[in-house]
Amino acid sequence: MDIKRTGHILYVRKYKECILFYSTVLKLDILFQNKELTCFDFFGTYLMIEKEDRADYLNLGGGVKKAFSCIRMHVINVKEIVLDLSAEKIPVEYQEHSWGVVAKFFDPDGNLLAFKDEETFAKQIKEYIK
Repeated sequence: MDIKRTGHILYVRKYKECILFYSTVLKLDILFQNKELTCFDFFGTYLMIEKEDRADYLNLGGGVKKAFSCIRMHVINVKEIVLDLSAEKIPVEYQEHSWGVVAKFFDPDGNLLAFKDEETFAKQIKEYIK
């Protein structure tokens, strides 16, 4: 398998709000965009925000939770990121665990995102390889 690029696609109902969120709150650069989608540079991969067009998803009631993944970004200082998100009025759930520190939050369409400390993640990899 000769993979040239990887990316993550989020299908969203709140397209304009999500584009604003990812470009202004997370400060991602746009690689390209058109009427239906926007593709961001996502730290060596890409994050594509695309208008949801599947009828089965669009017809879900507001109280129905969609199955979602988590986009996780690793940083040096999670607390600093929490302060930045809080300043943007983004609700954040900050957690400290034996395996690391995470801050979880949602984009305008309900997709879960998280920041995690890189140090403990790198340590987990190093210890596993031994």
